[in-house]
Amino acid sequence: MLTTTGRTTYPKPSDPVEEVPPLWRLGLLGLQHVLAFYAGAVVMPLLVAQGIGLPPDEVARLVNSSLLACGVATLLQAVGLPGIGIRLPVVQGMSTAAVPSLVSVGLAAGGATAGLPTIFGAVIAAGLALFLVAPVFSRLVRFFPPLVTGTIVAVVGITLMTVAARQVGGGDPSSTTFGTLGHLGLAGVTLVVILLLTKVARGFVATLAVLLGLAAGTAVAAAAGKTDFSGIGEAGWFGMTAPFHYGAPRFDLLAVLAVVLVMVIIAVESIGQFFAIGEITGREVKGPDITRALRADGAATVLGGLLNSFPTTVYSQNIGLLQLTRVKSRWIVAGSGVIMLVLGLVPKVGAVVSAMPAPVLGGATIVLFSTIAVVGVHILGQADLTDSRNTILVATSLGIGFLPTAFPQFAEHMPTRQLQALFESGIMLGTLTAVVLNLFFHHLGRRRPDPVVPTPPADAGPVRAPASPAAPPTEDPAGSEQATAGTARR
Repeated sequence: MLTTTGRTTYPKPSDPVEEVPPLWRLGLLGLQHVLAFYAGAVVMPLLVAQGIGLPPDEVARLVNSSLLACGVATLLQAVGLPGIGIRLPVVQGMSTAAVPSLVSVGLAAGGATAGLPTIFGAVIAAGLALFLVAPVFSRLVRFFPPLVTGTIVAVVGITLMTVAARQVGGGDPSSTTFGTLGHLGLAGVTLVVILLLTKVARGFVATLAVLLGLAAGTAVAAAAGKTDFSGIGEAGWFGMTAPFHYGAPRFDLLAVLAVVLVMVIIAVESIGQFFAIGEITGREVKGPDITRALRADGAATVLGGLLNSFPTTVYSQNIGLLQLTRVKSRWIVAGSGVIMLVLGLVPKVGAVVSAMPAPVLGGATIVLFSTIAVVGVHILGQADLTDSRNTILVATSLGIGFLPTAFPQFAEHMPTRQLQALFESGIMLGTLTAVVLNLFFHHLGRRRPDPVVPTPPADAGPVRAPASPAAPPTEDPAGSEQATAGTARR
């Protein structure tokens, strides 16, 4: 097309984030996201239920409520409301980082169902606090240059590899069958199918590699008698737990403070993952985007407490799925949110998905979780790793983040439950280490250089001091020197 200036212009390519695929494709790709997220989403309420001593029927209620809350949270992020939601393909799930504090709060309030009103009261209050202080977090974006965000994303991927390994082995390391050839074989079938489809498939089939791999692994497990579908017949067709099912929420100050601390840590961790999604989708994530994203986190957490559920956060395995499939439409993720709502309302459908064996899931999560680490390495490529301070920052953060991953016993010797929660998560430790070291190396103690007085010629006579100091040169935005190769150290 020729403009009046004589220049030729071309239509801008469509934004893959805004692409709306046909309904059938949206449903299948959305289902793939749900399958990648499902195991982690149901594990969190199971851990809380076991920790506070809930009976089996109440465990099922919490799982259904959690799926509903995840669906609403995902829709808030992907579709958004005015001032709420990042409007990127962000899948929200239950945050396992909150499990230790929630169990502690529930036991202190009497345990079992007696402790749930206090838990949900603390969740509601913490979500409201995050919603209100979200603009403060947006101002912290300048403290998250590629050096920090890349390190955080790499730590997330590396620490989650242990989760994948546990699933490959069968899910329960204490079992005598853990790591047997049968479990390794099921994981291998899933992984091989994913790899083969990634190599030979084209177009839409290639984007379904993970979903088809999971289906193939489950089919082999069923043929070998390794899948239990008995729960499908026992589950009902429709069911929803009413809000405040366990009574009005109770707001205990110490319980609220404990969960607020966890929400702060979750928010810091989430910031790095929002940047990772921005990197994958080609969207620059800025301060206002972080504000909207964290408001959605806070609003979803408040709603989760009202629906008898728990805090939500960005799900890392779905970030890996975005990178692997290259399908970046937020409307596909919105479709996955609708599917989550259906799973939460139809327990029988959820029972079908939950029948998928752990080794089959492990074969897929090996790829998904490791891909997250690769994204982190890609982001780190934008940082100046020739600077020894940056190299030390990355190395120290990875090392400290790996400590609880290798030996969870470190947390047992912490004096408070909150510190135990911190030292139980390699992701939290690695994230905080990267943030603190970036402040130490690149922000604390920085001073402006002294004005440079030019050396006069030998015959120019004495040099007089200027009447007023020269204006110092304008500095780069904080942390920007880390992203520019060859920048001299101050």
